[in-house]
Amino acid sequence: MGQPPTFLDRHFPMPTVQRVALSRPAYWLRAGLDDLFANPLPGLAYGLLFSIGGDLILLASLHEPYLFMTALSVFFLLAPLLAAGLYELSRLRAAGAKPTFIDSLAGLGRNPAALTLYGVIMAVVAVLWEQVTAVSFALVANQDVGLSQLIHILTAGEHRAFMATWLILGASLALLVFAFSVVSVPMILDRDADFITAMATSLRAFSLNLEAMVLWAGMIVLLVFMSFASLMVGLVFAMPILGHATWHAYRELVK
Repeated sequence: MGQPPTFLDRHFPMPTVQRVALSRPAYWLRAGLDDLFANPLPGLAYGLLFSIGGDLILLASLHEPYLFMTALSVFFLLAPLLAAGLYELSRLRAAGAKPTFIDSLAGLGRNPAALTLYGVIMAVVAVLWEQVTAVSFALVANQDVGLSQLIHILTAGEHRAFMATWLILGASLALLVFAFSVVSVPMILDRDADFITAMATSLRAFSLNLEAMVLWAGMIVLLVFMSFASLMVGLVFAMPILGHATWHAYRELVK
């Protein structure tokens, strides 16, 4: 006889998670590119919104440059939720439709409670990280961190330990959030899943495919950094590709 169902199995039925090859992230990117080419206008509309948001981040951080580094971290935390419309576009295309931008927005109302809870938790994490960063840099500089102070912190040899610690903490936080969110939002949209089930499934998918997931996270970070380096122009194309690709990752990782 099989094992009796646990509390989580009774209250939050868990879907089956699949193991994938290390090469699959490259396939997800190609599939995301195919989705964008098949229906470019709504995807590029999302990309334009991301690009405008990135430009606003740059403008807001001109006089407080440490905020740019914080805002970049916050961007990675909230991007899975902000790209929810792109997942809906891919879902509808897989069903044989050619959806519009408005169609993608309509899909966001299917499971608003779980999406809202996810957004609130990510926002809390983002605010806490911003406060930690602000206090840490201010303590090191012994004053408000302007551009010259930030450059000094980044380049001065006496701050290497601080910068290494800050980078390790930021990367660890980002990877932890990625583990809980890699398939969470697509699953919430696709299966009307509750928040706990979606995040637990995401963590299982991450742990079962650790090498592929770390590679996938690295590819996402690289594309986003390249987009920021292009003064956000690259976000117009990178974000819809990554959003569509995330949908294909979810469909392959979660049976």
